[in-house]
Amino acid sequence: MSIQKVPGTGLCDVTFRRRTTNGETHAAIVGDFNNWSSGDHQMTRVGDSWSLTVPLAPGRTYRFRYLIDDDRWENDWDADDYIDNAFGGQDSVVDLTVNPPEP
Repeated sequence: MSIQKVPGTGLCDVTFRRRTTNGETHAAIVGDFNNWSSGDHQMTRVGDSWSLTVPLAPGRTYRFRYLIDDDRWENDWDADDYIDNAFGGQDSVVDLTVNPPEP
C-alpha cells in the first residue's frame, strides 16, 4: 500500500496492492470508506498482482478488507494496523492521521 497527498484536493491517493494467490479471477476493496460495498472499488489485475488507487480524506483511519472472487475475505498484510471486527476476525487499517508525502 502506498499513500500520497494530491495537491489542491485535500485528499490522499491510497494505492492498494495485493499479489494474486490461488488463481482468483476477481478482487475488490471494501471498507468503511465505501459502506462495505463489494461493487464500488474493483481492483485491476496487472501481471501477478491486483491494484487500485482510492482517494481518501486525511486525518482519520479507515477499516478495509479484500473480497476475493465474491467469496473470500482477506486482510492486507502491509496494513498499518488490524482491528477486531464483529464477525470474529480482524479488519485491516490504513492510517491517514500522519502526513503522507507530496507527489
